[in-house]
Amino acid sequence: MNQMTPPTLPRGKFEDPALTAKGEDRATVALAGLHTLWFNTGTLCNITCQNCYIESSPTNDALVYLTAGEVGRYLDEAEALNAPLEEIGFTGGEPFMNPDMIAMAEAALSRGLRVLILTNAMLPMQRKSVRAGLLELNKRYGAHMTLRISLDHHRADEHDAMRGKGSYAVSLQGMRWLRDNGFTMSVAARTIWGESDAEARAGFARLFADERFAINAASPGALVLFPEMDERVDVPEITTACWSILGKNPNDVMCASARMVVKRKGADTPAVLACTLLPYDPQFELGETLAAASRPVALNHRHCAKFCVLGGASCSG
Repeated sequence: MNQMTPPTLPRGKFEDPALTAKGEDRATVALAGLHTLWFNTGTLCNITCQNCYIESSPTNDALVYLTAGEVGRYLDEAEALNAPLEEIGFTGGEPFMNPDMIAMAEAALSRGLRVLILTNAMLPMQRKSVRAGLLELNKRYGAHMTLRISLDHHRADEHDAMRGKGSYAVSLQGMRWLRDNGFTMSVAARTIWGESDAEARAGFARLFADERFAINAASPGALVLFPEMDERVDVPEITTACWSILGKNPNDVMCASARMVVKRKGADTPAVLACTLLPYDPQFELGETLAAASRPVALNHRHCAKFCVLGGASCSG
């Protein structure tokens, strides 16, 4: 009599998109509605930061510059699909190194969409041509545009330890220009210094008051405190049973409402990814179109567990 071969379990965590290391059904997240569409403008950046999750630098062009035409085609597709699109996010790298950044933002703003631009507010943003473009966008669409400034810590020494000596002063210089010209700003910081959430927000509140920045440090949307994404930390896998155990709703996870467009070096066309946090993992590349990228996403990465499900975080405003 033939004996049935027992099922083989995955060798370790986050290896099988369908099963966890214990052989349990892995959780997936369906796209409930495309509310936020991110565009990675390219991985080139004017600085090199410690522990940058995307390894941006002045030499990393693994993700090349998107063009305004490519952005426009995805916005057209979203309209054709009747997607409930509300917000467009631009990230990098440093978005203002991309020569089409102003045109890409206008393509979204002219359609009535909110725009969020993630920037370090340093020299690429402070160039004369970029400032002129930003001033025109703010004049025409200011109520719908936010610039989120990467300011790792409220103290210069801690920020500069991550981003290089003098970077804090240059970022504040850019923020003061934005303040003086009536732009809406928010801040993205990191939580790696052992401070509590309350301590970090109190420190930023003092900075914002001293600099007269109209940013509410108590608001999680105005001051986003990102946890460190350490690949070495052990995290649990998320199973289908976890939703009820944790009291979580899969529709609250970022990939239920967002996608990101990137263009890889050497590729003829951009690709659509499930997540802003996983630009290099091929299993999260869903296709070349928004339609192809509408399929469910298996939570087969430690960031899915730590950052999104257990942390409840979102890159959106």
